[in-house]
Amino acid sequence: MTQENELPLSGLVVIDMSQFLSGPYCSLRLMDLGARVIKVERPDGGDLSRRLYLNDSEIGNDSTIFHAINRSKESFAVDLKNEDDMRALRQLISKADVLIQNFRPGVIERLGLHYEAVKEINPRLVYASISGYGDEGPWVKRPGQDLLAQSRSGVMWLNGDEEQGPVPFGLAVADMLAGAATAQGILAALVRRGVTGKGGLVETSLLEALVDFQVEVLTTHLNSGRKLPVRSSFRSAHAYLSAPYGVYPAKDGYLAIAMTPIAKLADLLSMPELAPYRDDPSKAFTARDEIKRLIAVKLATGTIDDWLAILEPADIWCAKVLNWQEMLESDGFNALDMLQTVTRDDGVSILTTRSPVRVDGVRPKVERAAPVVGEHNDKIRREFGLE
Repeated sequence: MTQENELPLSGLVVIDMSQFLSGPYCSLRLMDLGARVIKVERPDGGDLSRRLYLNDSEIGNDSTIFHAINRSKESFAVDLKNEDDMRALRQLISKADVLIQNFRPGVIERLGLHYEAVKEINPRLVYASISGYGDEGPWVKRPGQDLLAQSRSGVMWLNGDEEQGPVPFGLAVADMLAGAATAQGILAALVRRGVTGKGGLVETSLLEALVDFQVEVLTTHLNSGRKLPVRSSFRSAHAYLSAPYGVYPAKDGYLAIAMTPIAKLADLLSMPELAPYRDDPSKAFTARDEIKRLIAVKLATGTIDDWLAILEPADIWCAKVLNWQEMLESDGFNALDMLQTVTRDDGVSILTTRSPVRVDGVRPKVERAAPVVGEHNDKIRREFGLE
């Protein structure tokens, strides 16, 4: 097992002043790579995501979402309206390597902890800021919330069938992508600091992360007359790709089929009804829905295993669509060893994911669950000599 002192970010101190998902997801990635993350929270309730429930599950008086995103961090409770607490926080920042914040625009300036102020007390600090829509323009003061960012980014128009209207992602994709982008920026700034000795400012937003997420299709749109794509009206899976690209019902589940020549699929599935479309590649686009409807009728007559036995040996890109239970029970998932149980002194125990990144062939593993509010106040004050 990789020991903590062998991880790339071991020895770095990250002050995480963010809440909800985007910033905490960023610091989670840094923690998994060895950084020490000190989570700054309000004494009266802490991070608001402690009460952000996805269902009725609660563990140790906190939501599962808080546990998932804050495992193995330390909690330092600070009253931002108390000058003694603020003095201690500034002292802590002066000794840190990274600071992450995602306050609404204007809040961090009122606290006197914006980048220009903080770099005066710690010029080596890498300061990361995540907003909803950047720091200019008419949307700056609008709520930087995931669903709203999805709505403004255009990304909803890539999902679902044409008649459905906009279809949001089933998870907080803007928050997670913004957190990942911020982690990348922080790592780059730390590399530069290793050369120059100076810190820097890393900024992104939910909207910027979602625009970047669409680089493939948005670039196509920008360079093809800015004509909006028309999603397939049947079994749509990609706004631009042709038939048979999609997900189809079989007798016992669903089968995904990616890019495949119509002629090859017609032969393998014994479908003479595809003859009008097999020799003209352009028809895979112009007759996309008609082709997919014919394929759907055929696939509905057999089981997933029936079709996989025909398609996979012929190197057709296809897969059974798994739900979470099926995925968790699969040999492919279990070979990755991506689950871990984390615990806390008060008896809290939670099964959660592990880092998606392997270092020197080993996936980092932690044992400590998310903290209670202010759990590490005394320890941090003693260790850093905070007044």
